[in-house]
Amino acid sequence: MNDFTRWLYANYIKPQLDKADITGYETALSLMDTTLDSQQRKFYDKTVEFYCGNAFLLGLRTGCGLSCSLYSDR
Repeated sequence: MNDFTRWLYANYIKPQLDKADITGYETALSLMDTTLDSQQRKFYDKTVEFYCGNAFLLGLRTGCGLSCSLYSDR
């Protein structure tokens, strides 16, 4: 990942994830906190960072690819 996606994750995506509604996911998230050791937790956090950054970039690319359909005649 490049510096932009790391910055984006730390300053925008992670805070949004932290304040997101977790209704329905409480059990799974509590298991993540209690069953992973510190090394696994570090790897898990890096994996989430990687996939969140790339999912955001995919959304940008998809949006740019679909932008011409906003202006096409029907």
